[in-house]
Amino acid sequence: MSDSKIERLISEDGIRCDGRRLDEIRPIKFQLGVLKNTDGSAYVEWGRTKILVGVMGPRESHPKHLALSDKARVEAYYRMASFSVEEWKSPAPSRREVELSKVIREALEPAIFVEFFPRTSIDIFIEVLQADGSTRCASISAASLALVDAGIPMRDLVASIAVGKVEGKLVLDVQDKEDKAGESDMPMAYMPSKNAVTLLQMDGQITHDEFLQSIDLLKKGCMEVYKKQKEAIENHFKGAVSNGEEA
Repeated sequence: MSDSKIERLISEDGIRCDGRRLDEIRPIKFQLGVLKNTDGSAYVEWGRTKILVGVMGPRESHPKHLALSDKARVEAYYRMASFSVEEWKSPAPSRREVELSKVIREALEPAIFVEFFPRTSIDIFIEVLQADGSTRCASISAASLALVDAGIPMRDLVASIAVGKVEGKLVLDVQDKEDKAGESDMPMAYMPSKNAVTLLQMDGQITHDEFLQSIDLLKKGCMEVYKKQKEAIENHFKGAVSNGEEA
């Protein structure tokens, strides 16, 4: 019999391995306008996850035969830096990166007034610099702010977060260790002012009651992310006004 000690991720009094309560999100810090050579950009530190997003567009669509006559074509490019994870990752795009690029695009496009910009393209470039779980949710939330920074009209911000089931308990905002050891993972993207879900995925198995509890937790978490997004926008434009006054 192995004498190795099994690490518990949740203590008997409901405290997770990083000190959070079951329904507590990690510290999140958004910043807009961090890149010079893009139309809009944003950076997020989500616990130990760090992601940079740049947006280009709306601009003339290339190749032209892919342009859509009635709306802008939105593309997302999700990439993980080779040094973003503990085991060195190949710089070649992986199948997961291609899949998440599609998922992120589909989560963001309903929020964009794409019909205002026919025959153009809006490109969202996402670079994961350091990954500690929930990179798709952090990417969606940061990309939403980069779109705002680019001046692209939107119906609402898109806030995103995930709920997992770990050691039989539902936990909000799943970190990497919980994701790997967990029994389920359910990320959601949400436009709070429209009460509209733009992404809901499910991996693993949970009961019907746990599903309903997860939805409540997801909405609670998205509202907390939404609040931090709005604070970041306010701080960004306050800073821009102050700099203009000083100039």
